[in-house]
Amino acid sequence: MNEALQRAMSKAKLTDSQLADRCGVDAKTVGRWITEPGRVPHARHRWAAAEVLGEEESVLWPAVTRKAIKVGPDREVVSVYPYRSGVPASLWRTLITRAEREMTFAGFTNYFLWLEQARFGTALRRKAAQGCRVRFLVGDPDSELTRSREEDEGVALTLSTRIRVTLAELEKIRGQQGIGARYSDGHAHLSVFRFDDDMIVTPLLTHSVGHDAPTLHLRRHQDDGMFDRFASHVEELWSRGRPVWEETDGQA
Repeated sequence: MNEALQRAMSKAKLTDSQLADRCGVDAKTVGRWITEPGRVPHARHRWAAAEVLGEEESVLWPAVTRKAIKVGPDREVVSVYPYRSGVPASLWRTLITRAEREMTFAGFTNYFLWLEQARFGTALRRKAAQGCRVRFLVGDPDSELTRSREEDEGVALTLSTRIRVTLAELEKIRGQQGIGARYSDGHAHLSVFRFDDDMIVTPLLTHSVGHDAPTLHLRRHQDDGMFDRFASHVEELWSRGRPVWEETDGQA
């Protein structure tokens, strides 16, 4: 019997059917999660259940954590995805919701975030108001590099258009203390999204758009590890970036 899961469901006042609906599975499947302690749900279902129940995945399914324990440098790798589009939306929501100190969105367009995350701008405002530093690094829609990448991608919804959508959305939250945005060309082929000590990293492949790129979920566990290396890369780009608008909120 998975008593931790049963307790969490009881605390949240959710039935098997209700949790199943929220996780996108059959009620019988949830029943087996409870009665068969050795049964471990698919990663996306574990993330969904943990978010719905307000518990850590390691609490609900400790066996997964024990199995995943690593001692080498790769212990900072939480998950890998062949495509960024395969990263569960619930993971993005959880990372955004739990971030307290900083969130950095260093994607060349960051366009997909506004599409996939409901009321994303509102969430950013709320986080910044709570003292979380929010930063965006975006490509310059009028740069030669952007035009070159558009030719490489060869898609109807151009790179510059996607950047301008993001800029228009950022304009709506311009002036909020704690939110900054800068132009940078240094991350044209590597997107890094940081949420406190968690990070999503996407190296872009030639002739492909961001959602088709392989993706890593990292969590910081050591000094000068993979997490710190990518974090230093982003800090350097931020220091060299050009402000999208005049910065008066201490983002420099």
